[in-house]
Amino acid sequence: MYLGLDLGTSGLRALLVDGAGVPVDSVSESYATANPHAGWSEQDPAVWVAAVDKVLTQMAAQHPGEMAAVQGIGVSGHMHGAVCLDAAGSVLRPCILWNDTRSFSEAAALDGTDQVRALSGNIVFPGFTAPKLAWMAAHEPELFERVATVLLPAGYMNHHLTGELFADMSDSAGTSWLDVGARDWSEVLLGAGGMTRGQMPRLVEGSEVGGTLRPDLAQKWGMKGTVSVVGGAGDNAASACGVGAMKEGEGFVSLGTSGVLLTGRDGYAPLPESAVHTFCHAVPGQWYQMGVILAATDSLNWLSRVTGASPADLSRELGEEITGPARLRFLPYLSGERTPHNDARVRGGFLNIEQATDRRAMTQAVMEGVAFALADCALALEKTGADLRSLLAIGGGTASSYWVQTIATVLGKPLDLPAAGDFGAALGAARLAMVGCGAGSVDEIMVKPEVRATVQPVAELKEAYAEAFAAYRASYPAIRDLA
Repeated sequence: MYLGLDLGTSGLRALLVDGAGVPVDSVSESYATANPHAGWSEQDPAVWVAAVDKVLTQMAAQHPGEMAAVQGIGVSGHMHGAVCLDAAGSVLRPCILWNDTRSFSEAAALDGTDQVRALSGNIVFPGFTAPKLAWMAAHEPELFERVATVLLPAGYMNHHLTGELFADMSDSAGTSWLDVGARDWSEVLLGAGGMTRGQMPRLVEGSEVGGTLRPDLAQKWGMKGTVSVVGGAGDNAASACGVGAMKEGEGFVSLGTSGVLLTGRDGYAPLPESAVHTFCHAVPGQWYQMGVILAATDSLNWLSRVTGASPADLSRELGEEITGPARLRFLPYLSGERTPHNDARVRGGFLNIEQATDRRAMTQAVMEGVAFALADCALALEKTGADLRSLLAIGGGTASSYWVQTIATVLGKPLDLPAAGDFGAALGAARLAMVGCGAGSVDEIMVKPEVRATVQPVAELKEAYAEAFAAYRASYPAIRDLA
């Protein structure tokens, strides 16, 4: 048996799988995020510790025999967060999360530093880890001086489970301290951010054993014998492992809180100026690239809060089939935007509102705006040479047939819908544990899910959506300086 832990922004999920990788059961626990100031987003790592204890205690009560047979654990975590430990291993301050934008000035300064983009393979985004520590140095110098180790959220969970300090390549690639091509910490990048190699955890591949579960925790959760804890992965790399998007031409569109268009890469091909993320994959010798938009289903959730109608009700009003783009246009920059703009300050809006505009029109515009933002990501990825020939559609937003058909038509690519099942980040983390424990090779374990349907682009509407997309792309430079 194997466990995958998905440490998300809003909660932690534990997935138990058998020796064939088939899910047995899952348990989840939610927690809150603190926003003490505008643009700030923080969590106390103690809530993650409490959550993992609660879910695994419950799992042990429900499946004592299976938990006793657990051989390996993999952790997936939300990326870019900064957990700072002092020399005694105590947490110095709440973790600054991926969606925290306070360090935009520090990010810009690091991004303009010689060799930073060339070595990291990426723009330094405000959400990345390095600018967070630069912000601490400027605004919390007493705490910064006490930082002995910086861990990412998944790395902190690994530390809690094993007592050791290690992190995987895929997660570490989002810090702006890792030489992503060489898969190692960079002295140049660390120096640019005022950090040292001694403050970094030991690097392992995501499918490599980094430590063993503490005996007290194993006993508490009913596990027998030695339980290996592998490097794990950042959440998107883990999701790619869960759906088998490992190699060139294998990818997915994720309609979650944020939106992701990701593809595996057989080699290292960065293009930082495109605002595409180029990261190490969770397994040796592979990389992945992705375009990220900050508000996908979050845009529909926002409209739901404003209108008082549930997201499902809003979607239901549109029906199942698209008939052509709306004149109303929505720009989904509710929290700024990453790909392709790298703009933390821009904000979203509606264009072409008129007297006849109603809730249905606004819902359609929101879904189309997210689809256009993902098409922006596709253009950026294709500039790097990425092949987007095979794409799965995953995430909560895919429950809307209308939305999936819109995205397929805007991208001009068929989208495969997986059969019902469990194939997200928690499964990817469990699969990494399986590989690390010798249950099979990457090719044998990281397989694609069964496809229940393929959504084709609507050929006769392709030109109309292309014109609407061109108008959407022209909107950003027009509103950029108005925010």
